[in-house]
Amino acid sequence: MTRKNLIIRIWKHKKGKVGLILAGILVFCAVFAPFLAPFDPYDVTERAERGLSPSLAHPLGTTISTGQDIFSMLIYGAKTSLAIGIITGLLIAATGMLFGVLSGYLGGIVDMVIMRVVDILLVIPTLPIAIVLTNIFGTSYFMIVLIFTIFGWTGLARIIRSQVLVLKSCNYVKAAEIAGASKWRVMFKHILPGCSHLLIMSTALTCAGIMVAEAGLSFLGLGDPSAISWGKMLADAQGGGALLFGHWWWIFAPGIGIFLSVFSFMRIGLALEEIFNPAMKKSTGLYKLFQHMNNTYLDKIFEEMNTDERVIEVANG
Repeated sequence: MTRKNLIIRIWKHKKGKVGLILAGILVFCAVFAPFLAPFDPYDVTERAERGLSPSLAHPLGTTISTGQDIFSMLIYGAKTSLAIGIITGLLIAATGMLFGVLSGYLGGIVDMVIMRVVDILLVIPTLPIAIVLTNIFGTSYFMIVLIFTIFGWTGLARIIRSQVLVLKSCNYVKAAEIAGASKWRVMFKHILPGCSHLLIMSTALTCAGIMVAEAGLSFLGLGDPSAISWGKMLADAQGGGALLFGHWWWIFAPGIGIFLSVFSFMRIGLALEEIFNPAMKKSTGLYKLFQHMNNTYLDKIFEEMNTDERVIEVANG
């Protein structure tokens, strides 16, 4: 399936179309933020009176503490939140794919070492480590991306490894080995395409999870204090007394931004799952969401696909 055909299939899918439209709007706002925002929230000369209520000049009012335009902050915050989510999701996918393929195909000592590292990383609590590392190296989004990548690739690596263990015994892989293809060529030319569906689905769902996690860390003050993100807007709203003074729109705006971004990527991920594995259509979207939050969703996908592989193998045998 080519990239163009995949996008067309997502667009024709009911869930995928909703996700693509929302994600497209958010990406458009992030890319063209300097042109869409009426004010530059980073420019101290463009700040208005503090604590203004929504009006034509300031659709979402201004902050109580600094007088920044909340609507402009919302648009600029999309750039930070989406960038961290997408970049981290891609890094996690690449890392999980690499170690999963190496572990599953090479086996032996390589498999043992990688799986023991996975077991260790899975039991390490991410939040305390993030707090410690940001206190040592400073609060920055680079550190957040690094922490999420180091601790986020393990689940995908286990799933990719399991799929590789099935694919390495297929006839076309054995034919490539007999023909003299190198191990690297077999892994990334013949085996990896068979795992691409899991990789694409995981990336979309991981991006959604990372956006929520980034908002949580920024809310706790672990993000870059000089950058604007939706999580930092929530933290500023709490610190600035938005609830105390009844400025609910200051809290509502970034909350809606987080919800729409996560919802859009979740819809794309669920649409991809149903495109690649039609047998999973029987599960409701809400049920899949809770499965993903409990880290059992991708395991379920693999179990279904593994069953299909065994049926095909028996039929060919």
